[in-house]
Amino acid sequence: MFRYGPSKLFVKIAVALSWPIMIVAKRLSAYPIVKHIINPFFKYPYNEVTAVPINVAIAPVKSVTLPVQVLSQLVANVQHIFILDECICRGLLHCSNHPSTIGCMALGKAALKIHPSHGHIATQEEAIVHIQNAAQAGLVASVAHVWIDPVAFWSVPFNKLMFICFCDDCCCLYRTHMKKRGENLNKAYKKLPGVEVSINYDECNGCGVCADRCFVAAIQMKDGLPVIGQDCKGCGRCVQVCPQHAVEIHFEDKDTLVANLVERINKVADIGL
Repeated sequence: MFRYGPSKLFVKIAVALSWPIMIVAKRLSAYPIVKHIINPFFKYPYNEVTAVPINVAIAPVKSVTLPVQVLSQLVANVQHIFILDECICRGLLHCSNHPSTIGCMALGKAALKIHPSHGHIATQEEAIVHIQNAAQAGLVASVAHVWIDPVAFWSVPFNKLMFICFCDDCCCLYRTHMKKRGENLNKAYKKLPGVEVSINYDECNGCGVCADRCFVAAIQMKDGLPVIGQDCKGCGRCVQVCPQHAVEIHFEDKDTLVANLVERINKVADIGL
């Protein structure tokens, strides 16, 4: 009975009950006094999320498939992979914008503790197809080492676990309610080194769509034009939504991006890379 963690039904009920608490905590994480109570829950190394902009609809960048290749190379080197058959967040909120059937992917030996009712142990080839499907669905990959995962799934030890969550901007626990956030929560979600986002002002008409859609409010309108700040997480959503194709994303070569991602993962978890 102790071979696996809790069943899918148990986890969904637990997440549903705790969801309002987690949202309130995120919203209050920037408030004086209260933030000193809340922010330790978002502290490194127990909360580490790196965005990987896998959305293949990003245009007009020629190297748009590069982030997919980076994640594919990552999972190709991991022995233990578990794919969830449902996104807990989208399933809970009955998301109509993105498919709930594209669930998270757990990597590392601790992933074997996840109850079979959540999904199945997958091959590297299945994992690569799953990443491609997530990209086609317009989702952002979040490579996450977050304490809430072993708590929810009882997938221990925590240092043998990494999740790749495929996130949207409407229902995702990681990406919603992030415009006003505390210091530790801001530090928890990081841009992958080697990814840069910029504005082509020759094409920009100042519509402000990118600023409105940035989930961390890292883009501010100044004198009628968007300016990208240091808090940019490099997720690529602004590139996707810009009607003028004026927001551009730039990548280092694949080997550099893979090395940067592996280095970041190895600092918090041992998943066999």
